[in-house]
Amino acid sequence: MSALPLEGLVVLEFSHTVMGPTCGVVLADLGADVIRVEPAPDGDRTRRLHGFATGFFAYFNRNKRCICIDLKSAAGLHVARDLLAGADVLVENFAPGTMERLGLGWEQVRAVNPRLIYCALKGFLPGPYEHRPALDEVVQFMTGLAYMTGPPGQPLRAGSSVIDIMGGVMGDVAILAALRQRDRDGQGRRVTSALFESSAFLVGQHMAGEAATGEPSPPMPARSSAWGIYETFPTRGGEKLFIGITSDNHWRGFCTAFDRLDLLADPRFVSNAARVANRPALREIVAAVAAGHDIAALARTMEQAGIPFSPVNRPSDLFGDPQAQAHALPVRMPAGTTAGLPPLPIAFDDESPRLRLQPPGVGEHTDAVLAGLGYSAERIAALRESGAIR
Repeated sequence: MSALPLEGLVVLEFSHTVMGPTCGVVLADLGADVIRVEPAPDGDRTRRLHGFATGFFAYFNRNKRCICIDLKSAAGLHVARDLLAGADVLVENFAPGTMERLGLGWEQVRAVNPRLIYCALKGFLPGPYEHRPALDEVVQFMTGLAYMTGPPGQPLRAGSSVIDIMGGVMGDVAILAALRQRDRDGQGRRVTSALFESSAFLVGQHMAGEAATGEPSPPMPARSSAWGIYETFPTRGGEKLFIGITSDNHWRGFCTAFDRLDLLADPRFVSNAARVANRPALREIVAAVAAGHDIAALARTMEQAGIPFSPVNRPSDLFGDPQAQAHALPVRMPAGTTAGLPPLPIAFDDESPRLRLQPPGVGEHTDAVLAGLGYSAERIAALRESGAIR
């Protein structure tokens, strides 16, 4: 890709964990110069998280530069304001009131740069809950997403930071819309995305279903499927394959592939509605076919017949998946190894945005960023000596 869509855009990212870094990495992958502003001297605490969060920093911070500033010092705040004067976008995902206490709230920075797009990523949009702290898992329970994910009586968070990521991407949508408005009127704006509303947006389909039918939506594992076949089946070796027969074309493909043309004339299965009504009998037929094949052979046949299918994979299986690795980014891990990780899931003329910068070290680009503002080497050294920067 010769020129990226957001080249020339300068973004300051004051963030941690997942939501803010997600918002920033989308802009960075699209070509913006995203400068992470991390606390001096140790940098973002996300770098030191363990367990489930061990990979957060490496995954969500590629293609960015890093400067470390002590924002609680007068000299450090002065540096931040110098950076803001030339920025197009600010992204922050700290608790309500944090940026204001640092002297970097919207009303405080718009005086420095009235064209700035200020993106605040919060737990809640303005309303009764706006001052509450929130977490991805908290809002999954609040909005019913956890209820819909687990089996009846066992609410369960989704298996990824889906709301943090969703909230960050919705922040990008707001930023790009505000930039388009700025092209017309020259004005900066404060835009907001939030965890609670992002999760509510995801479960809106279930709310609409209940409003339309008058019936409460059961959890997904107990749902009444809209399709005749939409589940996993054990194969001859015991491994399971997900099979989706959701259209008449899928059904014809299945009957043809497995030499069961007699089923095409069976009135129980002539339409999706009929197949749903006669699902127990249909399941027996599909289960018998699956049990008679090893998983590799069954998958090949499904692919040739144009029927949706999938083995029950783990995330680690994507390291060996040819589709995933065709677009994977060679991201450096904290220990120095490299892993092929997923890129931004879009393409321009069939090309996905690539890796330009590895996740930055603590304060890796402080000198270069400040030199770009016109700071002399002596001034940078003095700021470092005072502890205002690293």
